[in-house]
Amino acid sequence: MSGLVVKRSVASHSATVKSLLAAIERRGLKVFARVDHAAAASETGLALEEEEVVLFGSPRAGTPLMLSDRRIGIELPLRILVWRDGADVQLAYSDPRDLVEEYEVAEHRSTLEQMAKLLDELTSEAAS
Repeated sequence: MSGLVVKRSVASHSATVKSLLAAIERRGLKVFARVDHAAAASETGLALEEEEVVLFGSPRAGTPLMLSDRRIGIELPLRILVWRDGADVQLAYSDPRDLVEEYEVAEHRSTLEQMAKLLDELTSEAAS
């Protein structure tokens, strides 16, 4: 099990998120949602350094997985977390290849491999 993959960005939080969104859009993928944890914390009077989750993907890739095992829908769409911790900005994602161990999707290993490659490329682009 590979688990969580974390990379350090050389850019600011906002520049990293902007770069990530541009990389997603260049590939023709759909951004389904952006969850700004810091903004939500601020609305309740709490302080949290910048932290955002970007949910994105392609129904063309995810739907066959859900047709094999509907439970995998809890894992989709793909998501990348970007957060600031002091001077450091980090990106993280869960390795989708691990989903074979939890769901009945073994016949989709190549799709999960492609998703892992995509997540690696996106976070590498956004981090540089």
